[in-house]
Amino acid sequence: MLCLRVNIEGIAMLRSWRLNLIVTKASGQSVYLQIAQQIIEEIQRGRLPPSTAMPGTRELADMINVNRKTVVLAYDELIAQGWLTTESRRGTFVSSNLPNFSVSVPLLNKHIAEFDAHKLTPYAEQLVTEKDSASNCVVEFNDGIPDTRLIPFKMISMAFRHALLVSSRANKLGYDSPKGVQALRQSIATMLNLERGLNVGMDNICIVRGSQMGIFLAARILSKPGDYVVVENLSYPPAREAFKSCGATILGVGQDSHGMNVDELRTLCEKHRIRAVYVTPHHQFPTTVMMTAERRLKLLRLADQYDFIIVEDDYDHEFHFSHHPVLPLASANDSDRVVYVGSLSKVLAPGLRVGYLAASKAFIQQCASEVLLIDRQGNSVTELAVAELMESGEIKRHIRRTIKIYEERRNELIRLLQNELSEFVEFETPYGGLAIWLRLKKGVDINHLVQKAQLEKVKVLPAALFSESGSDIGAIRLGFGSLNVAELTTGVERLKRAFEA
Repeated sequence: MLCLRVNIEGIAMLRSWRLNLIVTKASGQSVYLQIAQQIIEEIQRGRLPPSTAMPGTRELADMINVNRKTVVLAYDELIAQGWLTTESRRGTFVSSNLPNFSVSVPLLNKHIAEFDAHKLTPYAEQLVTEKDSASNCVVEFNDGIPDTRLIPFKMISMAFRHALLVSSRANKLGYDSPKGVQALRQSIATMLNLERGLNVGMDNICIVRGSQMGIFLAARILSKPGDYVVVENLSYPPAREAFKSCGATILGVGQDSHGMNVDELRTLCEKHRIRAVYVTPHHQFPTTVMMTAERRLKLLRLADQYDFIIVEDDYDHEFHFSHHPVLPLASANDSDRVVYVGSLSKVLAPGLRVGYLAASKAFIQQCASEVLLIDRQGNSVTELAVAELMESGEIKRHIRRTIKIYEERRNELIRLLQNELSEFVEFETPYGGLAIWLRLKKGVDINHLVQKAQLEKVKVLPAALFSESGSDIGAIRLGFGSLNVAELTTGVERLKRAFEA
């Protein structure tokens, strides 16, 4: 038996196909028929889609060490059967008239096929839906994503190049600590101590791939089936789902213009043994409200009184416009009850995926154990590059530059909303963050508005996406960070037409 690997380069597909042909000299079947049959099988498996370019007869003959006439006979047979076609001066192709057989992987367990796609939350569906290239004309008011066009590409590329060269020469591209490289952990610890009032060292830091991974690690460590976890009624859906995926029972608590309703939380604590409370006190997600100092203190006291852990998600701490950012809950004296989740992804680029957890040494050690199961470690080159950018002050300079731009965009969006939509909505100017929370005035149907907005090619996020119940709530979150002034103007104009409809 002779097993030959053939590399077929598909001109139309612009990629290489690796095809295994097994030609058995001792077989009673002619060699050309063996070749033809195996090519048919590859087409039916989906590995050779319609219009894929086939190798020339001479090339294929050389690859599998047979006479060229044998390959010609195989191709002629396939052309006669309609599997292949020839085009003058271009070569031989898989027939474009064939159905597109999809590449399928056999299910090892029939129960896998029973997965119900409807289990995805509406918010998750927004994230996993592939963006069509035709949707470029749509103005998208997302949930508060930064503008990747502002990324200092030259600065980042230089840091990556330096990190890669230094790591390679020092033979440090192998496995490292699951907590993250020491340089970045130390840089983050220093930043948290000097700018956010924490009291942490390198051993209190675990680097993760974005804040969502940090939330999931916290959920894995803090909750198990039967535990109660409290989340605000309007909150970040992936955080809620992270705790639910670990078996926790989610309890909702109300909120108002001062943040989480801690009196309601106390009532829940009296009824249930609360394991953890997830909160976004700096810029509440999605309403943008900043929790008052009084409620912060009450929350910390409740944590001590009822023995629960606070998971503080400070996802966009840097983007604060009105005054200096308020110090996190984790900066308090009894901060051992706080697991602090932060991110550098919004500062640099969401695609870089750099976040961190700050907590007690024992908790961080548990995080390291979980990372070993999930990812073994993060991307050491990325972490070294980000550490260099932090130490050189480049990230801080970049933050100062972008804050001015985002503040201008926020102010422009406020002006547009006041001038164009004041009869339909009301809102408070947020102290920080990259989104505005709009409350619809009476008489405006939120579902009708979303539908009309889609027709006007503008995307908005209704409040129901952030609610556990999914009930209709007359509000929308408008993320402005990723839109320049011209895009904001177009978006509000389209949104106005949707309201008027």
